Amino acid sequence: MAVSLLAGIVISAVALYFSFQNVPLNELVLYIGSIRYLWIIPSTALVLLAFILRAVRWQIILSSSGKIHFFNAFHPLMIGFMINCILPGRIGEVARPVILKKRESIPFSTGLATVAIERVFDIGFILVLFIIVLLTIDIDPDLSMSFGDYHLSRNALVGIGSGMVQLSVLLLAGILMVSFSKSRQWINRSINGIPSIFFFAKPSIKHHIAHRFSTPLVGIIENFATGFSLITSLKNISICFGLTMLIWGISAYSYYLMAKGCPGISLSFLEITAVMIIICFFIALPSVPGFWGIWEAGGVFALSLFGIAAKDAAGYTLVNHVIQMFPVIIVGLISAIILGINILHVSKENM
Repeated sequence: MAVSLLAGIVISAVALYFSFQNVPLNELVLYIGSIRYLWIIPSTALVLLAFILRAVRWQIILSSSGKIHFFNAFHPLMIGFMINCILPGRIGEVARPVILKKRESIPFSTGLATVAIERVFDIGFILVLFIIVLLTIDIDPDLSMSFGDYHLSRNALVGIGSGMVQLSVLLLAGILMVSFSKSRQWINRSINGIPSIFFFAKPSIKHHIAHRFSTPLVGIIENFATGFSLITSLKNISICFGLTMLIWGISAYSYYLMAKGCPGISLSFLEITAVMIIICFFIALPSVPGFWGIWEAGGVFALSLFGIAAKDAAGYTLVNHVIQMFPVIIVGLISAIILGINILHVSKENM
């Protein structure tokens, strides 16, 4: 883990260099010094509120596995997001079901299924907002920004969007197939029939294949089905969709309040929401821990669409990134202390 953390820090430093290479350092420092930091208080409060609502949403999704106390959902969620902020590979998504298994005896595959459902809600809603952004904002096809090996542009955004649509369709198709009993029974029969493919093998070998492969795999699928059972409740789906809208609306308003304290960032709430969505799409690219560098490059690109100077855009994006990340890291560390979770051990289990 130490090597991964060190590598992440080095890559983050290089990524930030690429993001700000066209912004004079002295101008950036002067701009950061001119920010009215009182706006950090309400902005940070909204960041934490959004994560509280995320925990409520996850608690509802987890209800298929039994009644889960709010804090038993909140602490693993915050630990998972905290790990995403400090280590590469987004392994925090896998850390959550690992912690659930230790604390609540919920099968790992069931916990992982609930995380997948969360991602479907988030990706689906972001895609809707992104389509609105493309329809309402004229993005110059010639506008581009280099970031290491990446070129941020309208075409890059559309390409990422296309990839996210494909991922969402695959995830949703998999969830539906496992969720409904008839299709799941067909999958299980197919898996249980695998030993018969080896008709030329001895019965002991077929039994070994069934015992070591087919039976465990069917068990995993059944655990996934438990995690996916939210899909069969229209009431819970509606509540989770409403919470998703609220989560992203509050997140956008957090961006908007921080912009109030930043000179030169005079954008409407809808324009700031567009900036947030564009940043979200760019950080979907392979990136470093906490998205340092690619977040800033995406923010500068997005703000340039509204005529914001590079210096102002870089200063706002960097400070806002800190506001969005550091409360998560701090609360995640506190959650780890409360649960007695060793971050080193949890991370090693997922790497």
